[in-house]
Amino acid sequence: MFISANIFQPLIDIFDHIIQFFHDSVGLSWGFSIIALTVVVRLVLLPLTVKQYHNMQAMQKLSPQMKALQNRYKDDKQRQQQEIMKLYRENKVNPFSSCLPLVLQLPVFISLFYMLRKDLKLDICGDQMARYLATHPHATLSGTACNTVAPGSAKFGFIPDLTASATGWVLAVLIVLYITSQLGSSLLMTSSTMEPTQRYLMLALPFVFVLFVIRFPAGLLVYWITTNVWTIGQQYVIRRKLGPTGPPGDAGGGGDGTSGANGSGPPPAPAKKDKVPAAAVAAAGPARSAPRPPPRKKKKRSGRRR
Repeated sequence: MFISANIFQPLIDIFDHIIQFFHDSVGLSWGFSIIALTVVVRLVLLPLTVKQYHNMQAMQKLSPQMKALQNRYKDDKQRQQQEIMKLYRENKVNPFSSCLPLVLQLPVFISLFYMLRKDLKLDICGDQMARYLATHPHATLSGTACNTVAPGSAKFGFIPDLTASATGWVLAVLIVLYITSQLGSSLLMTSSTMEPTQRYLMLALPFVFVLFVIRFPAGLLVYWITTNVWTIGQQYVIRRKLGPTGPPGDAGGGGDGTSGANGSGPPPAPAKKDKVPAAAVAAAGPARSAPRPPPRKKKKRSGRRR
């Protein structure tokens, strides 16, 4: 093996076997094998994602109480944090569980990065890479793309080489797909009660990450775009099945409970007019009409008619 041992090596070996299985046994291309690996990882994390969504719903229900505590102890930040954590404990809510699926995806991302730089190159290029390195002493495995030693071996769609950084119009298309999918997943992950500053930060992060992803192997962008598209579909299905994360009355745009999650609901009942009993009307006698104003006198016209 050309890769040095590191803390991600066990994950690298597992993911390498999974990708090889989809390529060798199922018959998928290397690009579709990376997409299949993405789907497997997201399916494994699905129970944690559902738990994360339930936790977000619980936190949104506690939002009015949290705001009340923040206003009550706005001059004592330490006491404010203590009371909020106490509120979490009493309602069995873990504020950090919402970050767990994202944190668990980071080792996958880093492992795939190492795979595309070294291990997966050996799987894709095969013996041609080994012969090239043997005849070029100054060449390195991480710095040599598969397209250099075996042209077309790592091609996927419009991407000429999954193991190398994309350039030109290929990079431009990947960046557009990445930003679009990342913004879509971020908008679905943010809640309506999130602070505006946090919302703007989440929407700005994809543009900041562009400075880094342009140097990654193209296969890593394929993984990232796939997981963003999965997140969009997953959040849509979860919201349809489990309901919105906002507090009651916030999902339909009104807090009075007259509208549901889809903005429709039973219309408010019209106000009832007070009925006067018939006996009281008879006792009061016929209603007197208001006196008419005196008729206005017509003014006489002076002068001859034309």
